[in-house]
Amino acid sequence: MSTAANNTKPRRVLVTGASGMLGGAVAQLLRDKGHQVRTFQRGASSQATDEIRGSLTDQDVVATAVESMDAVIHLAAKVSFTGHWNEFVATNIDGTANLLAAAKSAGIKDFVFVSSPSVAHFGNSLAGASAGVANPNLARGNYARSKAAAELSALAEDSPEFRVAAIRPHVVWGPGDTQLVERVVDRAKSGRLPLLDSGVALIDTTYIDNAASAIVRGLERMDYAHGRALVVTNGEPRPVGELIAGICKAGGAPAPKLNVPGWLARGAGSVIEKVWLAAGSRNLVHDEPPMTRFLAEQLSTAHWFDQRETHEVLDWKPTVSIDEGLAKLTTYYGQL
Repeated sequence: MSTAANNTKPRRVLVTGASGMLGGAVAQLLRDKGHQVRTFQRGASSQATDEIRGSLTDQDVVATAVESMDAVIHLAAKVSFTGHWNEFVATNIDGTANLLAAAKSAGIKDFVFVSSPSVAHFGNSLAGASAGVANPNLARGNYARSKAAAELSALAEDSPEFRVAAIRPHVVWGPGDTQLVERVVDRAKSGRLPLLDSGVALIDTTYIDNAASAIVRGLERMDYAHGRALVVTNGEPRPVGELIAGICKAGGAPAPKLNVPGWLARGAGSVIEKVWLAAGSRNLVHDEPPMTRFLAEQLSTAHWFDQRETHEVLDWKPTVSIDEGLAKLTTYYGQL
């Protein structure tokens, strides 16, 4: 494979959302590969790099962030199972639009938009599915709908002069993960973690190291990836109950025993989410509701994907298996 095709030459790369687990891993991997990294996020990123703090809604700060950069990897987003629509619009849709406009104006050539398979998951089971087309009208939940709209807007900007690729890592987890692992362990310890339909739904996930390497590979392989949306997973579908049990064991928590019918959880989730939102912003800042319709659908329907296109386009495969990732997670919790 030619160097030009892989774009492995050191570059100046802006990484948004580097205070999060995945954004931080991407920034570190870029640095390890010899790239010059600037991070952009609201708070401190713990990354020893050029850092700019601010909001994607501030056009002046965004313009400063992209100045002198060669490429952008955009991970910053409002990620939540619940929340008011206008909050998702401000960050995920309008914020992405601000970043795209600033990047084009600054003469940046490559833009990797980190998306989610939920943008094309409409509540039905996905078994060996392709990436599918993002659809903000059919995606489930405000996060997925807003990311779908942002992905479509980003890919619409793709051209030979401004290349855009969408990389969709699926259910990313690993040591230090507060989005999935910490919530699973905490709720299991307090007895608030049910299995839906006995946990038999087959799902795939992505260990953090694999997700980060695929995203960076998207930038390196922009000659082939631009204009595309690619789902990234470990390629190891497992019953959701088995995966949750593995995470619980790693974190020293009992595996859940309570079983709830999926149809009941989906209905209850719709009600709980409305009540949670009506309760005001205090709950939304400190915790997520115990169940939402989107979460119930994710826990009770299959969602695993055909990875052949991703492997071919990125010339990439995951290097850390699910079992290896669980072992790393066990070591992490043992050191706390």
